[in-house]
Amino acid sequence: MKKFKHFLGILLSGALLFALSACGQSAPPQSQAPAQNQESISAENSTEISPSEDSNPETAADAIKGKTLVVYYSATGSTKEVAGYIANTVGGDIFEITPVEPYTSGDLDWTDDTSRVNQEHDDPSLRTVELVSNTVDNWDSYDTVFIGYPIWWGIAAWPIDSFVTANDFTDKTVIPFCTSTSSEFGESGQLLADMAGTGVWSDGQRFPSNASEKNVTDWVNGLGL
Repeated sequence: MKKFKHFLGILLSGALLFALSACGQSAPPQSQAPAQNQESISAENSTEISPSEDSNPETAADAIKGKTLVVYYSATGSTKEVAGYIANTVGGDIFEITPVEPYTSGDLDWTDDTSRVNQEHDDPSLRTVELVSNTVDNWDSYDTVFIGYPIWWGIAAWPIDSFVTANDFTDKTVIPFCTSTSSEFGESGQLLADMAGTGVWSDGQRFPSNASEKNVTDWVNGLGL
């Protein structure tokens, strides 16, 4: 009887030890916690980094130099179209020169001796054309300026003169271009350069009134800007 009780005690002790061992393995180690929990902890403990001053769009924009501006006066829309092709090619900004008193189709009728353009052509004192604005925002930020105009009697249409004389082109590369039905570029660009007195003026380019986008784009790409 004593031997049986001793054997039973050993058997119960072994069963108890087995049960305790099984209970100790029921919870996974902390290192095996789900990845989702780890990400939540990381998010809660992370430090938010404030953006630097350079990432502020306004600050960065103010610091950008070397931008390109396309300035133009267009009487019938031909020069405007070429100016748009240029701006699209170089990714530049556009500024349209607009007279306070726009030219009507009658004003532009050069076959009429009494038309506005004929009177202004015959009397240079009438060629001072008041503009809606001759001031460009952030003018100093532009390193390259295209200037476009139609050709009138072999020279740049005189509304462009008011813009050229009102601005300082120092340290700017200026590239003139013009549109005409038959007239050549002539000395129009050089006359504007003399009028400005500042800036580095390059040789200009003449386009027909119906210039294609490809011809304009090819010319701009050939400038090596």
